[in-house]
Parts: sequence; structure tokens; C-alpha cells
Amino acid sequence: MKLAPTKFSGVISALPTPFLDQKVDYESLEKLVHYQIENGINGFVVNGTTAESPTLAWPEVEKIFVTVKKASGGKVPIVLGTGSNSTAHTIETNLKAEAMGADATLVVVPYYNKPPQRGLELHFKAVADSAKLPIILYNVPGRTITSMNIDTIKTLSTYKNIIGIKEAMGDVEFDRQIKNSVASDFLLLSGDDPTYLSFLKLGGHGIISVMSNALTFACASWTKLASENKWAEAEADLNKYKKLISLVYVEANPIPIKWMLFKMGLFKSAEMRLPLVSLEGQHFDSILVEMKKLGLL
Repeated sequence: MKLAPTKFSGVISALPTPFLDQKVDYESLEKLVHYQIENGINGFVVNGTTAESPTLAWPEVEKIFVTVKKASGGKVPIVLGTGSNSTAHTIETNLKAEAMGADATLVVVPYYNKPPQRGLELHFKAVADSAKLPIILYNVPGRTITSMNIDTIKTLSTYKNIIGIKEAMGDVEFDRQIKNSVASDFLLLSGDDPTYLSFLKLGGHGIISVMSNALTFACASWTKLASENKWAEAEADLNKYKKLISLVYVEANPIPIKWMLFKMGLFKSAEMRLPLVSLEGQHFDSILVEMKKLGLL
């Protein structure tokens, strides 16, 4: 039996990884987790895109997971990113996630090798068969090139412990097609910050978000207002943040959000690991103006 989507509903932050002198800064990570718990976050994703997962060694992932779990005090679920472009490797990390005590895993569409739809179906089924953990599919063709089509999503939505999808295209019509193709208990999470309210209007259950790392309280507020059908109030408040949300993506995620967290005093540094680099100086002033206007500084 599938888990009720409510366990993973609401605003889930895709946590960035703070670095200091190129080592993981666990103290800053704890500070970020505490800040978000205090401001109403509903869950965390560890080792996702925003975490710079391609540059993390697995022992670092394990320590980050333990740090987040301890800092959150069991108050919210923790989803661990385990996907890769190798089915065998994804199965291996999925089993490790289960042993570590993750609440679910986030499994991205295999990137670079461009599998056909029948390959995607077999990939996700093999991963689902490997462990008992709930699995959330992750469709993000902007990074993977390959995208799951509606038929593949519909088929996988009925399979064992595949409980939901993070859909990150930002295509509201495609979101609508997914909603109309899956059972009502299949978890629908947005992966696109700018279209979040539109996603909720379609019947989505929540979001795995980048902006929520800095705008935690605001994101939680919009979600609550939406649940009460106070759409006009939610949209009016969201409009105040639209420019800053667009600036969160002025360079590749997580470059801008890490700089924002650094300016907010949550991170000691805005460091990235190559091939990503810190935010270009030409963007500093426009982001600072919006952050000050919204009371983030």
C-alpha cells in the first residue's frame, strides 16, 4: 500500500551544501536547518541538485544526512537523492539510503546517456525493486535532456513503492496532464519555484524548492493560504517576491541561493566546488536591493 502523500506534502527544501575552504561546513548546515525548522519547513532533500551532488563524495553525503537528521530533531521527513545515470549505481545508493534511515529517496531521470522511455521504465522499476523505501521520481529535462512522457509517468505511478514525482519543467499544461493521469494518492511535487502557486491550483501537494532555503516563512505562508483557498491573498503576497525569485536563477542553481544565504549570515561562505563558481559580481547589487526590500537583511 502506498503512503499517504501528506507525509511529504508542503514545502520541502532542497538543501545546498555549505563549503569552507572546500570542505563541508557542517556548522553552517546545522544553522540553515534550524532556521528552516523555526520558519515552518515541511521537509528536506539531501544530496539533490542544489547540494552540488556531483561533487560530493559518498562519505560526505552520509555525514550531511546524519547532520541534517540530528539538527531537525525528527520533526520533518528527510528525502535522500540517490539517482544517477547508472541503474546499478542507483540501486547501490538506494540501498545505502535505506540503511541510513532516509524517509524516501529522490531518483532523477538518468542523464547524459539519453535512454528511451522503455529504458526509463525498466530503470525505475529496477530501483524500486531494490529496496522498500518510498521513491519519488524526479523529472528535470533541463539538466538530464531526457524527459519522462505522460505514459511512462502513468505506468510508474502504479508501481510498488513509487509514491510520487518531482516535476521540474515548469510547464503547467504538462503538470495538468500528469494530474489527470495518476491516482489521487500519487504525490505531486513541483520542482519549479516560479510556477508553484499554479501547480498548487492544479491540485499539487507541494514543492521541492530552492527559494525556500531563504524564503522559508513566505513559502510556508503561501502554501497555507492555498490550502485555505485564499488564492488572491497568496498571489498578492507572492507578487512581492517575484523579482527576487527570478534572481535566484540568474546563474545556475545553487550559485545565487548560496550567495544569498551567505549574505543572510546562515553560511560562512558562498563557496562552490568546481566546475561551479561563486556568483558573478554584476549580480550583487540587484539581489541585495531585493533582499533588503523584503527584510532578509
